[in-house]
Amino acid sequence: MPKMKTNRAAAKRFKKTGTGKLKRQKAYKQHILTKKSAKTKRNLRKGVMTDSTNIKNMKKIMPYI
Repeated sequence: MPKMKTNRAAAKRFKKTGTGKLKRQKAYKQHILTKKSAKTKRNLRKGVMTDSTNIKNMKKIMPYI
């Protein structure tokens, strides 16, 4: 059986924490920022944990991360 391949697009977007959870950055912070409030942009800077409903799929496409 050959080794499984890591999905490189996902590997660049998610990091594993010390406890094994997956951390990601929030979306909507790339462009069209003039109409967004300072509070919204500030909150988009923070990282968040990946939702528990997606964890199974994420572990499948990133077996070695």
